[in-house]
Amino acid sequence: MEWAQCPGEERSTPQQAVVEQQQSYETEWDMINAVSFPKRKPCSNGEGGKWAFTFSVWDLRSITVKEKGSSRLMFRLKEPPTSLPVLHFHQGGSEDFLDCLRRYALITDTYIYKGKKNVNFCRHKTCFPLQKLKNDPYVTTLGGFSKVTNYIFDAFRGPELEQQQRPPEEMADLDILGLGEVIPGLEINQQEEPGFEVITRIDLGARPEVTRRQPLSAEDWAEHQEKGGRMKNVPHLKEIIFKGGLCHAVRKEAWKFLLGYYPWDSTYEERKGLQRRKTDEYFRMKLQWKSVSEEQERRNSRLRDFRSLIEKDVNRTDRTNRFYEGMDNPGLVLLHDILMTYCMYDFDLGYVQGMSDLLSPILYVMENEVDAFWCFVSFMDHMHQNFEEQMQGMKTQLIQLSTLLRLLDLAFWNYLESQDSGYLYFCFRWLLIRFKRELSYPDVLRMWEVMWTGLPCQNFHLLVCCAILDSEKRKIMEENYGFNEILKHINELSMKLDIEEILHKSEAFCMQIRSCKDLPHSIIEILGFNTESELPRLQGQEPTQRQEVFSNGHNGHYREPLQNGCKVTFIS
Repeated sequence: MEWAQCPGEERSTPQQAVVEQQQSYETEWDMINAVSFPKRKPCSNGEGGKWAFTFSVWDLRSITVKEKGSSRLMFRLKEPPTSLPVLHFHQGGSEDFLDCLRRYALITDTYIYKGKKNVNFCRHKTCFPLQKLKNDPYVTTLGGFSKVTNYIFDAFRGPELEQQQRPPEEMADLDILGLGEVIPGLEINQQEEPGFEVITRIDLGARPEVTRRQPLSAEDWAEHQEKGGRMKNVPHLKEIIFKGGLCHAVRKEAWKFLLGYYPWDSTYEERKGLQRRKTDEYFRMKLQWKSVSEEQERRNSRLRDFRSLIEKDVNRTDRTNRFYEGMDNPGLVLLHDILMTYCMYDFDLGYVQGMSDLLSPILYVMENEVDAFWCFVSFMDHMHQNFEEQMQGMKTQLIQLSTLLRLLDLAFWNYLESQDSGYLYFCFRWLLIRFKRELSYPDVLRMWEVMWTGLPCQNFHLLVCCAILDSEKRKIMEENYGFNEILKHINELSMKLDIEEILHKSEAFCMQIRSCKDLPHSIIEILGFNTESELPRLQGQEPTQRQEVFSNGHNGHYREPLQNGCKVTFIS
């Protein structure tokens, strides 16, 4: 693309139009750091031939791309609103033209209207990363929040400043009020929290000491099998796994039970029959997408998009692991085929970025395509809501996590709230793929098998989040971290976490909460405490009841549902 100059205009220097990129090993997730342009005046279109025209990129508002038949581009300028002559690309090359244009202007939005693709542009340095968060929260968060923290703080915290610095016509494209609006479906407000609650003070008691053990050995596993293959004393077996995990030699068999692929009471013969049936079912589904011709796929945009996304993600999933490293690795082929077959199994969901992270450790352990697929299906049954378009599962978990943190450490939660971080959006990646990017590969295997036991409570992974935050709260508060610094600090914890310390603290939190006599109903529901002994005061409590106690130097304020829809706040 040629940068046209108006007569008499000084030639711009390279410093006047600069695009700097933060490079990473995954270039698709690179973020634009800064863009600056000289303000150019529109130029008359009288030179260069009958149909020649010239304009400044600064004045470009949008491009309409018509892709049916030969590609056509129509430019629209901002002031005054003007449509320029259509550019026809009879021999192709429109995408190359747009790619070249992206070197000078940032695309902020692409949408389809009446069969035409419209491309909007912006040059403000915060616009591109924010729009990328909004359009694709999965890629942006999986790629690392550190790449966007330099830009989002001002946009989230200082919309008034933005209005002072930018002209109104450019403000319309940004319009960011908070992270809840950047990630679609994550707008969280008080009305979406369960019920209306009254704040009380809760005595959590002292945090108990817990002990953990060594991983379950192959000999210990064999002792829990009957002669015919049925597992015995399953509750005790799950408790051992929760306390220490599994040695790697046992995982290939044990994970099938933990994930629900094998019933705990099945015999060897029953499991062989199950495997034969599941193998036939798997390859029937695999044949469905394998037999789709290129002609058919051209008319199936969803399948085409799934395949494109899977191929892109497979090529960057755990490539430092020996099971997936190198070119033409058979592990990558299996990863691709399983994910494509899952699209046939659940076409409504299909493939969403992040799912390859959940499959990778399972395939690594199983070393078998069919077994890995069905274990992945079982895992996705639990994780399905994380990847749904409305993101209700992620929203619910963030609300529940905020609720638990308020109970465990109100002072820390209040500090986060004061920094616009009360809903803990920086934990998005933790919850989305269950700490897959935060822990080393062996630690991920240990964490997942511990969580799959279902012990010691429901939603144990939320207490794991609380444990990590508890370990970091002193640094965050003493250093007086703001929104930007909190986000950056949490992202930089990746591969630096001590899994044993986290599991110790998470279990201690659970025991501490379980021993409390006056738990709010919302906590009981989140953690699944539903025995008679754990519901001592749910009946007949007066809304004005107040209890003041202290636990480890902190006050525990809490909200409790009210039947009359009112909301009462007690202030100590």
